[in-house]
Amino acid sequence: MIILKSPTEIECIRRASALTAKTLEVLIEAAKPGVTTLELDTLAEEYIRSHGGTPSCKGYYGYPATICASVNDVVVHGIPSAKQKLKHGDIISIDLVSCVDGYHGDSCVTIPIGHVKPDVHKLLKVTEESLFKGIEQVVVGNRIGDISHAVQTYAEKYGYGIVRDFVGHGIGRDMHEDPQIPNYGMAGHGPLLKPGMVICIEPMITMGTYKVRVLGDDWTTVTLDGKPAAHFEHTVVVTENGPEILTMRSEPRLIK
Repeated sequence: MIILKSPTEIECIRRASALTAKTLEVLIEAAKPGVTTLELDTLAEEYIRSHGGTPSCKGYYGYPATICASVNDVVVHGIPSAKQKLKHGDIISIDLVSCVDGYHGDSCVTIPIGHVKPDVHKLLKVTEESLFKGIEQVVVGNRIGDISHAVQTYAEKYGYGIVRDFVGHGIGRDMHEDPQIPNYGMAGHGPLLKPGMVICIEPMITMGTYKVRVLGDDWTTVTLDGKPAAHFEHTVVVTENGPEILTMRSEPRLIK
């Protein structure tokens, strides 16, 4: 069931989303060669809690951390570790959800560490651009399939894979609500976009195959061919005047 949010509820999600965005800004600055993914996780939890929120992911179905820290060929749900130290040429997707007063805000960025190869930089740039192509379709009267189709057609122009096993979603009092928002599909299909819907659009794009596998920890999900993956996400509210990005950071685009 798709839950349309009241103005009061949207304001609550806006506060949670703003905290998520600010926390990601702190992590983008901190993600440097030599830093461990566990250090980033600790920083995120301390920042969220010190600003009146709680980390939504920690304890969710037993997930042990505040952030998902997915490095290189890890698509999603990488578990932070003191043993995993970032190095020049890596990329790290940081997926983060904050909760404030019972409402959630969800966002993800893929950060290049030091100097990355040109083809990897292009993957990140196209993935971030595909997110905004999807957001452009968040117009009253459009359908979820219009978002999905926009993401897919843009990314596939560059020969990239579109992950099928994980999708975007609604958000509110629950971190994952209806509707599901795939990153592939047919324009004109799916649920109608209505004012008050709050959704998370999150392209997960790979340099090779779209197929993935889950490792033995039951969380870490990697590309089947070992090629890099990128992941960008925003929480967006449907309004009569078009999309409003609730998790927008002070610097709208990470990849130049």
